[in-house]
Amino acid sequence: MNAELIAVGTEILLGDIVNTDAQLISQGLSELGINVFYQTVVGDNPARLERVVREAKDRADIIITTGGLGPTLDDLTKETLATVFGKKMVLHQPSMDRLTDFFKTIGREMTKNNEKQAWLPEGCTVFTNLWGTAPGCAFEADGKHVLMLPGPPRECNPMWKECAMPYLYKLAGGCIVSRNIRVFGLGESNMENILHDMMEKSANPTIAPYARTSECFARVTAKADTPAECEKMLDPVVDEILKLLGDDVYGVDVDSLEQVVGNGLRERKLTLAVAESCTGGLLSKRLTDIPGASDYYLGGVCSYSNSVKEKVLGVKKETLDTVGAVSPETAEQMAVGVANALARTSASASPALPARAAAPRTSRPVWSISAFGTTASSLPVKCSPRSAATVCACRPLLRRLISSAVTFSKQIYIELYVILSFPLK
Repeated sequence: MNAELIAVGTEILLGDIVNTDAQLISQGLSELGINVFYQTVVGDNPARLERVVREAKDRADIIITTGGLGPTLDDLTKETLATVFGKKMVLHQPSMDRLTDFFKTIGREMTKNNEKQAWLPEGCTVFTNLWGTAPGCAFEADGKHVLMLPGPPRECNPMWKECAMPYLYKLAGGCIVSRNIRVFGLGESNMENILHDMMEKSANPTIAPYARTSECFARVTAKADTPAECEKMLDPVVDEILKLLGDDVYGVDVDSLEQVVGNGLRERKLTLAVAESCTGGLLSKRLTDIPGASDYYLGGVCSYSNSVKEKVLGVKKETLDTVGAVSPETAEQMAVGVANALARTSASASPALPARAAAPRTSRPVWSISAFGTTASSLPVKCSPRSAATVCACRPLLRRLISSAVTFSKQIYIELYVILSFPLK
């Protein structure tokens, strides 16, 4: 089956808003094994919308529209699609009752034009909008399936997942299960080159490479009668991909690199302190975007100016004058400084110690990181001589997270030093 997406809204054509609905829906259709061959954006003009819908009807099995379901005069998506498919518009009383109750609840008068939202194509499946006022709907006519969703992402996103995807799941037939193998350190073309032979030979499961900002991933999708059958088909393929991609894989079916880093720190009872310069706090932001980051993240210092490096982090003026702010020597002193500063604010004062053996058994080690900007995709982690004897499984993931963060910020250089310090009794 193939689908076509039609976004209705002059504001999209004018560039006032970005059509994030299309991205969400396309990703969902891919998971369902439904192809998307065309996406169209059309303004709030019934004649042009009708022309676009008729074209979609000729070439797609499923038509999905977003936008144009509201109460205003130019919201004409339902009416236009009903005309194209020969459907009558009828009042859906439950939707009208919801509208009435909504306006009573907020203490406002419901104007006459709002009633328009409760008029839907006859015989359609109604998607109740729990996140707004305009219901969505779906119907089958002339051998085509038509789905209509509201345009605002705060409404479209949950309605797509809660209403539209279950509706389409029944049409797709069977069961579809995907695994996402997340990769950092390889570009999409390099990853595709490594997986090329597997991709050519594999029809079910399928393997597809995708690029994201500063990283990429491979999606492996199997289709079978049951989820258990899908999983059985996926396991050997995923295992083979993991062998081929090696250490560049940082997780399977994980949300983000920062989530994996956080889980690793939490499991190992490590805490983390960050000193940043050119990244301007981006690394700390990514770390703290994860719920529960306070379990391991102590805090950070964004030392953009040299004076902050000196006064707050204890970087020597001589170092800044001789080798400069963007240097291994400065990065190491920043890392030591932030480790010492934040260890003092948590348990008690502690210097950076050279090895794990020097720590009391009850302590929690503090990792401190000093990061500058970079455009490199994969960089070695350098440890200062003081911590060279210490090895931690989290280090490769931290390296990737920092490189990812600073790649995103489009800076030019990185030196990473990892220092471990331990709160003393």
